[in-house]
Amino acid sequence: MINKKSRNKSRVLRHLRIRKNLSGTAERPRLSVYRSNSHIYAQIIDDDKQVTLVAASSIEKGNKLEKGSNVEAAKAVGTLIAKKALEKNITTVVFDRGGYLYHGRIKALAEAAREAGLKF
Repeated sequence: MINKKSRNKSRVLRHLRIRKNLSGTAERPRLSVYRSNSHIYAQIIDDDKQVTLVAASSIEKGNKLEKGSNVEAAKAVGTLIAKKALEKNITTVVFDRGGYLYHGRIKALAEAAREAGLKF
């Protein structure tokens, strides 16, 4: 019988490979993205101080989303995280896709954040 690796284990391994070379600093923090089956989350992290500077998700009370797991929700979270970051004078970030393919919801979140003013 062939044992198949779970998709999430493969994603975690990809994320670890990415994180070896990717780090957020005070000048250029890391925009980390996590997506579950029902929601999408984004946070901006300073890895030097190990502090989350800004966070946004599709589960927050201020969002008027019917469903938190579609492209529209990802776009809303992208604009929200960019707006919160610009309020804290964060303009440039390093994008950490979390081991996910740059496709679908991850791509929508990134493009929405770019359009709202973040540079990466």
